[in-house]
Amino acid sequence: MQLYASHGETISILDVRSLKDSLDHFHVNEEEINCLSLNETENLLASADDSGAIKILDLENKKVSRSLKRHSNICSSVAFRPHRPQSLVSCGLDMQVMLWNLQKARPLWITNLQEDETEEMESLQSPGQLLNPALAHSVSVASCGNIFSCGAEDGKVRIFRVMGVKCEQELGFKGHTLGVSQVCFLSESYLLLTGGNDGKIMLWDVSREVEKKQKSPAKHTHRKKTKRATYTKQGGNTNASVTDEEEHGKISPKLNIEHGEKVNWLLGTKIKGRQNILVADQTSCISVYPLNEF
Repeated sequence: MQLYASHGETISILDVRSLKDSLDHFHVNEEEINCLSLNETENLLASADDSGAIKILDLENKKVSRSLKRHSNICSSVAFRPHRPQSLVSCGLDMQVMLWNLQKARPLWITNLQEDETEEMESLQSPGQLLNPALAHSVSVASCGNIFSCGAEDGKVRIFRVMGVKCEQELGFKGHTLGVSQVCFLSESYLLLTGGNDGKIMLWDVSREVEKKQKSPAKHTHRKKTKRATYTKQGGNTNASVTDEEEHGKISPKLNIEHGEKVNWLLGTKIKGRQNILVADQTSCISVYPLNEF
């Protein structure tokens, strides 16, 4: 099994059975790399960097096959779409989210999250309220390949649906009090993990909203009480409490973990057959949270 790691402007390929030396390394990005994504056929690797460029590395021929340049600021995240090894999404600190097909040198679709921010600012009651800009930090694509999420500095999580060569925003909601630094769909589900600069980790189930929008966009939601668990770390222990869903038509987190540190990376994975959350933060330790009830 191979591991792809970036450090500075360099990409290294490692064998997980022996991490002392790299199998190979590449220097294809001009500036620091922020994110790597491997397509499902494992022949292409995308690397997003501080210049806003996305380099597509052909792993078989060991050379750059595409250089995607449209972000005007740091490209913070990139993700290949499952079932579509030539298609990917990206986001950046220029507040733009893009859909790409590698057969073309330009994005198929672009949206600017600043437009949402402008509408929200206009709707504020108090002129003294301030909003963080919608700098886009992270994207994650669900296993179906057509639904993806974006987390941004304004604390908002956005869910998009790919429809051919364009995308539509299906859902937008807030749960974090500061910027959303990471989003991650769990495998084979519409369960979405989010991590924030507020030190919180949340689990959302967006399946009802996504399926409802797909079937009947005009219909309103009905009140339905569901349970969500709140996890609070105290002295290394984890306490749980359960509450009902809040307001009619308002999506609420199923799980709320008070991690306490700014979240730099999230991953939902199975360890010995059990679902867990791996969290990287400002410290040198990786935290592991069990998700047995999900």
